[in-house]
Amino acid sequence: MVMQKYLDKAEVLIEALPYIQRFNRKIIVVKYGGSAMVDEELKKNVIKDVVLLKLVGFKPIIVHGGGKEISRWVGKVGMEPRFVNGLRVTDEDTMEVAEMVLNKVNKELVSMIQSLGVLGVGISGKDGGLLKAERKLSGGQDIGYVGRITDVNPKVLYDLLEKDFLPVVCPIGMDDDCHSYNINADDAASAIAEAMNAEKLAFLTDIEGVYADKDDPSSLISELTLEGAARLISEGHVGGGMIPKLQNCIDAINNGVSRVHILDGRIPHCLLLEIFTNKGIGTAILKNDEEKFYNENQ
Repeated sequence: MVMQKYLDKAEVLIEALPYIQRFNRKIIVVKYGGSAMVDEELKKNVIKDVVLLKLVGFKPIIVHGGGKEISRWVGKVGMEPRFVNGLRVTDEDTMEVAEMVLNKVNKELVSMIQSLGVLGVGISGKDGGLLKAERKLSGGQDIGYVGRITDVNPKVLYDLLEKDFLPVVCPIGMDDDCHSYNINADDAASAIAEAMNAEKLAFLTDIEGVYADKDDPSSLISELTLEGAARLISEGHVGGGMIPKLQNCIDAINNGVSRVHILDGRIPHCLLLEIFTNKGIGTAILKNDEEKFYNENQ
């Protein structure tokens, strides 16, 4: 019985081998948000996953959000959070709080990475001109310092990866007049993955993946083509926050990212399970003509 347990572990390692070989030295962008950022145990698991990816030869980059934490701190200082069409109204005072909170979250993640023996470097989209932004309107309304990315200069990220650092990016951008803008972390992760021609982009979310029927959790789709993703949106099979996320996936693949994963960040080690096992656990979105990587008979 004890021997079988060790043999099972060996089988898992062997199953991971072709994936490690295929993606060695490839860039993977992980958008880190949702419950996995709030629960301390889940947070540690995500960071362990990303550190392991780095140690087996990947080149991971973390792009994190912090919406829940920003709302908490806005409340702490006596301000009322306001949203228009799901976007936070960000005046100068709110922007100041948002930038402080995101930088705090950023450095906490760096500390966790370094506690595992890997050198992490936390930057914002302002550093090295990484994310250039302009004001984003919501349904024609001005909602303050909420940004839309106009350009990505990935040089600082290439330099960090070349020197063997693990970059952690918080989604603050800057315009031509050096004003700061809060940027949606999904948008930032997608833009960075596109600019760096990443092999993979992984979104950690609070749902299992993409459903064929948005009201039926048993209809989880393991692999989805671009064509299939576009059809789900056009036929109304996905709703709410999944529509912009799926659109980000489509845009990323159309702009050079090889494969995009939507994962349930509430599942411990979801990144490893999706990337290193034959079946995976979330939804992988791929080009129409790309072959499935796993062998369905395994």
